[in-house]
Amino acid sequence: MSSVPKGDYDGIRAEVKKILKRPGYDDGSIGPVLVRLAWHASGTYSAKEKNGGSNGAGMRFAPESSDGANAGLEFAREFIDPIHAANPWISYADLWTLAGATAVEAMGGPKIPWKPGRTDFASEVAATEYRGNIDNRLPDAALGAQHIRDVFYRMGFNDQEIVALSGAHNLGRCHADRSGFDGPWVVNPIRFSNQYFKLLLTRKWVPRKWDGPFQYEAIVAGTRLMMLPTDIALIEDPVFRPWVEKYAADQALLFKDFAAAFGKLLELGVDRDGTGVAHLVKGGGCPFAAAAGAGAARPANHPPVAAKARL
Repeated sequence: MSSVPKGDYDGIRAEVKKILKRPGYDDGSIGPVLVRLAWHASGTYSAKEKNGGSNGAGMRFAPESSDGANAGLEFAREFIDPIHAANPWISYADLWTLAGATAVEAMGGPKIPWKPGRTDFASEVAATEYRGNIDNRLPDAALGAQHIRDVFYRMGFNDQEIVALSGAHNLGRCHADRSGFDGPWVVNPIRFSNQYFKLLLTRKWVPRKWDGPFQYEAIVAGTRLMMLPTDIALIEDPVFRPWVEKYAADQALLFKDFAAAFGKLLELGVDRDGTGVAHLVKGGGCPFAAAAGAGAARPANHPPVAAKARL
């Protein structure tokens, strides 16, 4: 990996793009798993409790790192660790979210709005003190429409944004050794498009007969594709379905709405001060040392927080 000047986020984007192609890994690209890393790092936010979210990079520590919903993301973190090693000025929280945004665009998707300034928790103790219990906040693919709403309403999204964000299933695949589910949603899972929505509406999705968890399947262009119960819920729900139809018919609309919703997702829990550095909403303080990557010193009137004994 190359070092780039401090604050050169376009340079970091370029470094991410250099490593996306990886023969032998899934479909030849690590792009989808980088998108998933950014998503899962951000999708723990609770608007009510004012905790979770992308700030802090808490997935570096247990129990978030060992959460079953994050299985396989250790590979994503390992893939981009060399970029951080070469550029320690960028926080992990900024790197993970920027890598996800960059991957979407590099795979043919829209440019995701993104701003730097996130800081990293200094330790597992600091992460736990701020984040509290954030278990079970990521979607359970085996459930239905009400569960989807419970998860995304908690973060502050509406029904339209929920469907737009589901467009991320144009990318990647499920792995039986991680989530239990198996297979890609679309024929080309390393190209961002509106095919996911088109396939949802135009194919007959039938239960897959196998030893794994309940999921749907259809054979398309000789490829076994899959849909999860949460995917099928989008076309069965009378409020979600019209948005599926809109995005299936208009890729430009999907790109616009996905970029806005995914950019919003990456900002959850990021509360910036006047200098653009992200501190914490809860208690108005910052219980972790500012990362070297944040590029900002702790204010003079902001004393260090003593570590206390023990997501």
